Amino acid sequence: MSTQLTKKQFDILSVLAGSVSPLTQRELEKLTGHSLGTINKTVKELTEAGLIQNSGITPEGISALEPYRAKRAIFIAAGFGSRLVPITFNTPKPLVRVKGVRIIDRLIEACLGAGIEEIYIVRGYLAEQFDQLLYKYPNVRFLENPVYNEANNISSALVARELLKNAYVFEADLLISNPGIIKKYHYTSDFLAIRKDRSDDWCFKVKDGVIVEEKVGGEGEDIWQMVGISYWNEADGRRLSEDIAEVYAAPGGKERYWEQVPLVYRKEHYSVRVAPCMDEDIVEIDTFKELKAIDKTYDV
Repeated sequence: MSTQLTKKQFDILSVLAGSVSPLTQRELEKLTGHSLGTINKTVKELTEAGLIQNSGITPEGISALEPYRAKRAIFIAAGFGSRLVPITFNTPKPLVRVKGVRIIDRLIEACLGAGIEEIYIVRGYLAEQFDQLLYKYPNVRFLENPVYNEANNISSALVARELLKNAYVFEADLLISNPGIIKKYHYTSDFLAIRKDRSDDWCFKVKDGVIVEEKVGGEGEDIWQMVGISYWNEADGRRLSEDIAEVYAAPGGKERYWEQVPLVYRKEHYSVRVAPCMDEDIVEIDTFKELKAIDKTYDV
């Protein structure tokens, strides 16, 4: 079998790769959402190909997953964080502590837990303060955004555009409580989102699991509230490198949000799926009031 896996083969192998012990077909049915008949047929295919043996993944199976592995993480962390004033007068928002831990630390730890050790942080506002991360995370590398105060976050994506293949892109100010939403393997490019009956926030309209529209506000069974974490496979990451530069250079380009490149302005080049998560998995702290509600030490 070539390294090109079907989606069903990928689902089973990725679950087995994340398990410390072999799994029964009943367990695979529960964890993948595929029917028992599909599991039985696909396990047989994978066993005959030498990718599974005795209900566990083989070294050849791990090798077959390698093209789908997340290899790096890029954090967009250049902005001022004006809605978190007064805390951000002296501290970049990703470095604000919530219950004693910097916001970005939890995200970095989630990446490390998924085996992602190549980590880049695009910085701008109070850039030198991010150097403190090197004491705990010496593998972190910094990218400088010299125009963070005169362009939107597409300028940070422009700085990192050559690194987007097999890469996560994070808004660096998200408070994560479930690191398991950061996955080691991805079959396609995807964007984390939370299913909502109604949203006043940035959200996606979704059809058959694929994002077909990005907009502010929406309601209905196909509405998903956007979470600022996405993954881009090798082919899409290569396209993004070119498309981001073109959109940025176009009239009004500096005012764009970076994710509007694949989801709005060059959407015909991409098929981005939703990666579901829950409200309790992650939250964006938008205002100082919300910060005080989560961490009472600020409520003085």
